[in-house]
Amino acid sequence: MRFKCMLLLVCVSGLGCSQAIFAQSFTLESALSYPFPSELTASPDGSRIAVAINQKGLRNIYVAEGPDFTLRQLTNYAVDDGQEISGITFTRDGSRIVYTRGGDHGAYDETIPRNPSSSATAPKIQLYSIGFTGGAAILLDEGDDAAISPDNKTVAYIKNKQVRVAATDGSVPARDLFTAKGSVGGLQWSPDGKQLLFTVFRGDHSFIGIFRDSSSPVQWIAPSFARDQSPKWSPDGNHIVFVRRPAAGGKPDSLTVNKHEPWAIYTADIITGKATRIWKAPETLRGSVPATNGRYNLHWAADDRIVFISYEDGWPHLYSIAATGGNLVLLTPGNFMVEHIKLSPDKKWIVFSTNTGPDKYDRERRHVARVPVNKAAMEILTPGDGIETFPVVTGNGKTIALLSATAQRPAVAATIPFTGGKPLLKGQQLIPAGYPSAKFVIPKPVTFKAADGKTVYGQLFEPANKKSKNNPAIVFIHGGPQRQMLLGWHYGDYYANTYALNQYLASKGFIVLSVNYRLGIGYGYEFQNPDGAWTNGASEYLDVKAAGQWLADQSSVDAEKIGVYGGSYGGFLTAMALAKDSKLFAAGVDIHGEHNLMVFAPEITKEEQAPDAELAKELTWQSSPVAYMDSWISPVLVIHGDDDGNVPFKQSIDLVRRFEEKKFTGFETLVIPDETHHWMKFSNQLQVDEAVAEFLIRKLGEKK
Repeated sequence: MRFKCMLLLVCVSGLGCSQAIFAQSFTLESALSYPFPSELTASPDGSRIAVAINQKGLRNIYVAEGPDFTLRQLTNYAVDDGQEISGITFTRDGSRIVYTRGGDHGAYDETIPRNPSSSATAPKIQLYSIGFTGGAAILLDEGDDAAISPDNKTVAYIKNKQVRVAATDGSVPARDLFTAKGSVGGLQWSPDGKQLLFTVFRGDHSFIGIFRDSSSPVQWIAPSFARDQSPKWSPDGNHIVFVRRPAAGGKPDSLTVNKHEPWAIYTADIITGKATRIWKAPETLRGSVPATNGRYNLHWAADDRIVFISYEDGWPHLYSIAATGGNLVLLTPGNFMVEHIKLSPDKKWIVFSTNTGPDKYDRERRHVARVPVNKAAMEILTPGDGIETFPVVTGNGKTIALLSATAQRPAVAATIPFTGGKPLLKGQQLIPAGYPSAKFVIPKPVTFKAADGKTVYGQLFEPANKKSKNNPAIVFIHGGPQRQMLLGWHYGDYYANTYALNQYLASKGFIVLSVNYRLGIGYGYEFQNPDGAWTNGASEYLDVKAAGQWLADQSSVDAEKIGVYGGSYGGFLTAMALAKDSKLFAAGVDIHGEHNLMVFAPEITKEEQAPDAELAKELTWQSSPVAYMDSWISPVLVIHGDDDGNVPFKQSIDLVRRFEEKKFTGFETLVIPDETHHWMKFSNQLQVDEAVAEFLIRKLGEKK
């Protein structure tokens, strides 16, 4: 049975829909009409900032300058074609901006152009330059990952995994700079602009190199049987700091238990090429390679301090060590996480966002903080009930630009003094007149226990017109899975969308529980790295089931009308919920989820195998939703874009074919041709959200 999209939610005769569900107070399109800011950046000198803003699919760059920081539209893209803007980079003097248009940054392969508008003309990933004061954008070349030289004249970038250069003003044609085997990335000019630092990835190993000129060979920095990555220049340009991990390979190890992932920090003298290890991660699970925004967040800071992230005390925290080694300083002690980390222009401070503050529920918010690079003297700069993220310090060091949101207002660009204060909103005027902020509910934090005793966290959206009993309910499951949903608008575009959708569903009379299940961030290392997760038993599903049972136990909820929906990893867990517990979850929407995890199972051959390869294969099957097709009886809507760069479209094909073969009539489908994992085109995003809402309202409004 095929799904037919309904643009207007209409109560179908005979379905017995409750009045509360259809007491519409605002449209879904109006809820999704917020401007979404991203790519916030500042010029290295002065007080100029830039931000990309997506207004219903129209993506443009806006700029501002201190002291008033009034936002001004710089580019003029007027078509919803799904081509994103990324990599916004200033020249040092702030006179020009280089940016990338096109691609899907967030896909596993970001080098592939995407065509979500099904244009007859093949899209490209292109590099542009535009003056800060305005004028036409100049096409420099196809390419991405720009790095602008300190003299403002040259931009180096990646095209076809190799390095090219162009004049920032387009006055000199683009050309190849050098060729290296493998895939080149991480371009960084030396402080004097005469050398280019880079990393080249060669499958099971990687090297760090320095290019000086076309007549000199590339200098490889301490090449080894290792994966060297994340290099940074010292302020004087005479040294670099980098991370070294073992190369892939070696004797097969256990696949079904968590293992330490070793890493270490090295410095190297670029004249002699000698590398010295200054720190080695503890050989514990917590001491493993950090899985957080920015990964290592490695910086060579002022006074020859090396700053980085480690989970070694159970939380992703900032640490500092002398460039010569020695005692490690924990800069941000406490039971909280840090992310969105930036080094100040004078290299004396780190600014970041964190889920701590004076309120006990700040664990499900974000606030901007700062800490000096040499001592534990952290300051929360934006306390309160808001969501503040992605701080950047202006080149003159006086101002922090950030993104600011609340439970009812979507994120906008804002500024605060470097010493902190209430955010001054700079992008609020872009929120459409009549936007239904006042009609949004304020989610409440809740906790409950899974069957194995683990604590589960969530945010509860309760309708303003909630009845005392018999309310339908929905469990929302985020993707990632390394994600945390918040007590307000999310800072990610995908989850800003689902936050708006949850608000809309609440306005229709649903009690919505957004569940932060194990594997997610924000609650410590053990929560993020549980035993028996994903292909080793999907223990995270226990948290989803617990969310459904918690709702069923509430006196205000109709236990026979509990639905579930989610995308990506949330789609996988939605499928698990419907397949394993159809009696608990009455209906659901599975958006581009994984269904058959056997693609991740080890091959069993005559060659050397991991000692638990057979067990790993068995657990992988048991962790797959398709293993429980016989008990799947709840209706489901399966949604997928067929140019998905994260979850292959064939995962949903596999599920649908199994439905067809078992002659299951309870499934419906919605396919978006040429669309990606991230709903690049606003009209496609709206279509998907309307389909989700229509299906859940129709199914959970039926008479029992």
